[in-house]
Amino acid sequence: MPEKIVLAYSGGLDTTVAVKWLIEERGFDVLALTIDLGSQPDLAPIRQRALTAGASRAYVLDARRPFIERFCWPALRAGALYQGQYPLATALGRPLIAQLLVEVATREGATWIAHGSTGKGNDQVRFDVATAALAPHLKVLAPLRDGMSMTREQEIAYARAKNLPIDIKPESPYSVDENLWGRSIEAGVLEDALLTPPEDAFRWTSSVDNAPASPLLLELDFEKGIPIALDSGSKYGMELVAELNRIGGLHGAGRIDMIEDRFVGIKSREVYEAPAAIVLHAAHRALEELVLDGEAARFKTSVAQEYARLVYQGKWFTSHRRNLDAYVLSTQEKVTGRVRIKLHKGTAQVVGRSSSYSLYRPKLATYSAGDQFDHQAAVGFIKLVGLPVRTQAEVQGIAEIEPLLEDDRHVVEVGPGSLEGGLAEPVLRAAVPGIVDSNLRR
Repeated sequence: MPEKIVLAYSGGLDTTVAVKWLIEERGFDVLALTIDLGSQPDLAPIRQRALTAGASRAYVLDARRPFIERFCWPALRAGALYQGQYPLATALGRPLIAQLLVEVATREGATWIAHGSTGKGNDQVRFDVATAALAPHLKVLAPLRDGMSMTREQEIAYARAKNLPIDIKPESPYSVDENLWGRSIEAGVLEDALLTPPEDAFRWTSSVDNAPASPLLLELDFEKGIPIALDSGSKYGMELVAELNRIGGLHGAGRIDMIEDRFVGIKSREVYEAPAAIVLHAAHRALEELVLDGEAARFKTSVAQEYARLVYQGKWFTSHRRNLDAYVLSTQEKVTGRVRIKLHKGTAQVVGRSSSYSLYRPKLATYSAGDQFDHQAAVGFIKLVGLPVRTQAEVQGIAEIEPLLEDDRHVVEVGPGSLEGGLAEPVLRAAVPGIVDSNLRR
């Protein structure tokens, strides 16, 4: 009896050829698993294609809701943006797919799982590491990396020879992956890092030139770090994300163009569209600025970077990520309130925020009448802050500095009325690097 292998099946050329190749070249009983994270509008034809290609069973699952609620929301609460920009759309989807591969394998008694990653990208790491964490007894095979070495032309010829049910379409100039949290575009002309991404690379977002001339004001409500309403409406979870993708994309928000440090050790030019993720991260960050104390806000920035690194490197199912989640969750108790975002010509700008837990107090911050800040308390505060600096200067000498005033300059006495206000006082005309004809009062 052949061993069972569960293949992550997208329905495209690569994985359709892989079904037949795994059967004929490796002798597997292939079970196909297709998962919709927001990019598969019609699952039924994909399922039929897998069966026609030779799969003994074909699972099709709509996982959009758990994707947003169990993977994207925790990353949003953490503030996880890889290299400060990428909201990790593809990276967040891979552990979910791996988990479902493992669950189907367990249900079917399979001993292998397979995925369509190449040997050059990050996804192979994410799938393999996630599987090792969840089911170390399972073996992992990636046909495109592990023996099915075919060019696109060879795959087409193979598919035709085997009568595989594929619709040969013109080859896209780009490599694209998308889900509800974002769309990634790479390869083709984008490999020239100096080249402006062509408009045909984008599908979700308008160009700045084509975006509406008038701005749009949005209001987002959060509860404990999770968005719960858009413009006081009832949209939640994946519906809210889908609507933000639509509205944000219309106004051109959410485009990212970056040089990314891949986990496998190479740099890659990556272009992303992520309107909802960019808007939500901006709003969430603004609300945290309002309700988190300074110490927590500073430390959480470091946690966000570490969280993003773990997700990017495929280490979702680790105790380290769970420990970070526990800390992040504790910081979100008071991240409840409303944020106003203005969408305009490719930007998503925070223009207002409010919360019943706000630590911002106008009577302490104001410079106008009603100021309640104790200005005299600052004198003692500054004395204590400067105490170690003053002590070091007295004991070890003042800090070595490079003089800014040139030695050959001199004090020029000026006559009455030659200075602003009619005052006469000595003025030192000094040549200071970077400052032209500076006037420094003695």
